[in-house]
Amino acid sequence: MKAILFFFLFTLGITAQNRPLKEGDLIFQNLNCGPMCEAINAVTQGYNEMDFNHMGIVFKQDNEWYVIEAAGEAVRKTSVSVFLTYTDNPMYLARLKSEYQHLIPKAIDFAKSQIGVPYDNDFIYNNGKYYCSELIYDAFLQAYQKPFFQLYPMTYKEPQSNNYFPVWVQHFSSLGIEIPEGKPGCNPGGMSKDEKIDMLGIIR
Repeated sequence: MKAILFFFLFTLGITAQNRPLKEGDLIFQNLNCGPMCEAINAVTQGYNEMDFNHMGIVFKQDNEWYVIEAAGEAVRKTSVSVFLTYTDNPMYLARLKSEYQHLIPKAIDFAKSQIGVPYDNDFIYNNGKYYCSELIYDAFLQAYQKPFFQLYPMTYKEPQSNNYFPVWVQHFSSLGIEIPEGKPGCNPGGMSKDEKIDMLGIIR
């Protein structure tokens, strides 16, 4: 069984690495950012039961490949070569299915127009700031003129418990706001399972 699984993952990796990037591709990552990333992974599940807590959208400019991502202090443009150094964990390349490819130019234009918008540390949808998957959600919302990905009630509680993760208690306390438990939001894991995209495999 382990040999079969290894062969499957190895094949996915080879497929993605040999497939050229295309504008509008999404890259999903599992970053090692300590307790916060661990808390996100504990309550979200991605494609093939993988953990994903960060993502960005690919575009090409002046013959170079970039990712637009919401990270750090704001939405920013990052070279793909730098983006791929964020973690040693497997990163997955995804592509919209053919019937949705026409949405990509408008989605990229929207994402570009948000460069410099502050990072959404509040994790509250539609507050004038963006976290990573929220940016992608709105980019395709604008392009599709209706929800493309889905919003779900967000949780900051430990699985099968009514207790909040300590990292979230500390985080929201430092911001001086209530924990937005149950408020609508999105995450990379959920997006990675959307039926309108194809997961092409591991990219390095």
